[in-house]
Amino acid sequence: MTSLRPACLALLAALSAPAFAEAPPLDLPALIECRQRVSDYEAVAPVVADPLKAVANGLQPLPQTNQFMTEFRLAAPITVFGERAEYIAVAGASIMAILDLADPRPLAKRLALEDGVDTPRKFMAGRELVSRDVTDPRTGEALIESVILSLSTVNSHPGKTLAGCTYSLDLPPEEETPPASPTAAPSPGVNPAAARR
Repeated sequence: MTSLRPACLALLAALSAPAFAEAPPLDLPALIECRQRVSDYEAVAPVVADPLKAVANGLQPLPQTNQFMTEFRLAAPITVFGERAEYIAVAGASIMAILDLADPRPLAKRLALEDGVDTPRKFMAGRELVSRDVTDPRTGEALIESVILSLSTVNSHPGKTLAGCTYSLDLPPEEETPPASPTAAPSPGVNPAAARR
């Protein structure tokens, strides 16, 4: 009888174990402060697209007040860039904290960001922190991984500053067309002398 006990315990443990490994929770401060990579940011999309996964990650979906971003209230506040944040927003390749900062300029200066737009109605500043050559493991295509830190104000959130990070994979800039080889044969009907000019 006693010899069956370890086997029974092992069977119960196997039955109670999850059928698949759960994805680790999102490290929101690291993502927002640009301390992650594009591969880490890929975990954000399935979480924000599924309310149950969002809640499991401490994100309460909120009504959309800006058509360009999805907003969440955090189950527990976080600290990013030295500021307390209770709300975040996700827009495409960007994840941002919504900070109670009416004037983003002091924070932009502290983060050494470059001003892009600075008017009474709109402020935007940013800085590229990472630009590295990578290869797509699926296609073998050469890409550039870019990580950009930015601050901005938006009309839909008066008195607030959006601060966060954009993670993207971009194609390298197209190379200029190389000049024609001087030994190349001229096209039919073209004067060879004119072709060399």
